[in-house]
Amino acid sequence: MKYEEIPLVNNEAIHNFELTVEGHRAFIDYKKKDDKIYLIHTEVPVELEGKGVASAIVEKAFDYIEQNNLKLIPLCVYVASYLKRHPEWNRILAIAPGH
Repeated sequence: MKYEEIPLVNNEAIHNFELTVEGHRAFIDYKKKDDKIYLIHTEVPVELEGKGVASAIVEKAFDYIEQNNLKLIPLCVYVASYLKRHPEWNRILAIAPGH
């Protein structure tokens, strides 16, 4: 399933990036300080597991971070593993790996 048409919602009131798929809400909990954004926790409802929703929301969050000239600090285990699989996104990291 593809999620390009589903918009990422930045719910600033509760510090969540949200993606609603098939009536279920997946989200990434974040904190923003100055030009840095800390991705803390990614959660996908059990109904959506195995459908590529987690990678879709991470990709959309990365696009948002880049478009808003923010720097990423990945505290979420899933986000960190996604970065390992997609090193091209290291360009948005606040601190490059190995530094």
